[in-house]
Amino acid sequence: MQSDLRATARRRPSIVIVGASLAGLRAAEELRRRGYEGTLTVVGDEPHLPYDRPPLSKQVLAGEWDPDHLPLTVQSDGGIGGLDVDWRLGARATDLDLATKTVELDVAGRPERLGFDGLVIATGATPRHLPTDGLDGIHTLRTLDDCLAIRAGLDGTPRRVVVVGAGFVGAEVAATCRARGLEVTLLEALPVPMERAIGAEMGSLMADIHRDHGVDVRLGVGVDRFEGGARVERVHLADGTTVEADVVVVGVGVVPNTGWLEGSGLTLDNGVVCDATTLAAPGVVAAGDVARWTSARFGGPIRVEHWDNAVDMGEHAAQRLLTDAVQDPVPYDPVPWFWSDQYDRKVQLSGIAAGADEVQVVDGSLEERRFAAIYRRGDRITAVLAMNRPRLVVKCKPLVAQGATWAEALAALG
Repeated sequence: MQSDLRATARRRPSIVIVGASLAGLRAAEELRRRGYEGTLTVVGDEPHLPYDRPPLSKQVLAGEWDPDHLPLTVQSDGGIGGLDVDWRLGARATDLDLATKTVELDVAGRPERLGFDGLVIATGATPRHLPTDGLDGIHTLRTLDDCLAIRAGLDGTPRRVVVVGAGFVGAEVAATCRARGLEVTLLEALPVPMERAIGAEMGSLMADIHRDHGVDVRLGVGVDRFEGGARVERVHLADGTTVEADVVVVGVGVVPNTGWLEGSGLTLDNGVVCDATTLAAPGVVAAGDVARWTSARFGGPIRVEHWDNAVDMGEHAAQRLLTDAVQDPVPYDPVPWFWSDQYDRKVQLSGIAAGADEVQVVDGSLEERRFAAIYRRGDRITAVLAMNRPRLVVKCKPLVAQGATWAEALAALG
């Protein structure tokens, strides 16, 4: 291994990681942990060192945590400073030239060029926006600064919060705002919340849980426009109705941050297209929300926007960059895992439920809001969804990883 590292250091005396969030940090950590001693530069468009994003829609938005709870640390040495990294924060990548091996940056309006011998792309994703007509009080939630802006609005004198989009982030924001005692309307253009992620039956259950807590849930209706003076005052819906609003949070999905890679020669299709090992081009790997790779386990290209995937893929991409001369590199093909906290319910999903032919509750019941359900595609189990049943997720995850048949899964859980 040491001889491989020495050979890598000769080929790649400098590695640049574009993206200073979780995937980029874990890639940097893995490079150093495996003994890479070359120059390591991490570029991030935010002014902050890497921080944890999941609490933004929960503890931080609720006012329970301050931002100083969020910074991520390096697991191997307890501190980011120990990585010996050149942090280029507040620098936005604007272009990639593979021929000259350079990344162009915008640093406070000033262009700079940064050379590299190896590159990790971990630029994440950006929320989709709706036209706001210049009104204040309409937000998206992705960054710490986004969260603090929303929290400032909630800390004022708001009565009515409208959340557009009932995906996991929108649902968490709705739950947090409701727990603060605010009137909340949750809008979803699809007939069922989160249908693409967890299916129609479970999505309907999530809508009912929000109704149980007093949220006005409106499904199958989109937003026509926002109205107000300087600030938003109401939301006009596509069905002709209106909803009064003091604060609006838009959570209608994200798009991978690949605009800066247009014309670079990399294949871009709903993310940076990689092979099964995270390699996007010779000496270039991708990780996290921006990466779309070929999964043998799930039968085609996938892109995963989960915290756990950012950790694992960042580490794997770093390993791939260090072993790019290996003839048979190890593929990246984990079982995705995700969780969401809403009210007193912890929702956990392992695997991919989209496209399932059947879902069956194997423990508990939907009525008591405590259950585990497994998903089938063809004759295989592809996912497990649990609500306040963490033990069952642990038990079912190996079945998904092994590609167990439906009959084998039912027998193991019987």
